[in-house]
Amino acid sequence: MRSGCRGALCAPTKPKKRGKTMLQFNHFNFNVLDLERSLAFYRQALELEVVEEKEAGDGSFKLVYLGDGGTGFRLELTWLRDRTEPYDLGEQEFHLAFVTDRFDALLARHRAMGCVCFENPDMGVYFIEDPDGYWVELVPERG
Repeated sequence: MRSGCRGALCAPTKPKKRGKTMLQFNHFNFNVLDLERSLAFYRQALELEVVEEKEAGDGSFKLVYLGDGGTGFRLELTWLRDRTEPYDLGEQEFHLAFVTDRFDALLARHRAMGCVCFENPDMGVYFIEDPDGYWVELVPERG
């Protein structure tokens, strides 16, 4: 795996070993109503690509893992065949965040896509909303 930034994402530091074992982040999950729409959104907005897929033998669910090409962290999109209602995201007090060295260019792209849902100029960050209502934060790389 190469180091440095690829697209909107930067490589994490090497996992720290604790004694003889290691503990590191692996993935985060969003449940989605329309898998193809979500895949298109994450490809266009954040340049994420499919790195793994798992499907139930009976077709009742599908897991699609998206990666940034530079880190091992993945976003898992879970699609349930029988789900027809949008997910209740509660009070939206959770989100996923990305750091980028192309903050202004991505902000312009996201404004053009119409997916910017909140900007916080005082903190220097903004959020986009995916097709299922999940918020994703964009943070500029700070030197």
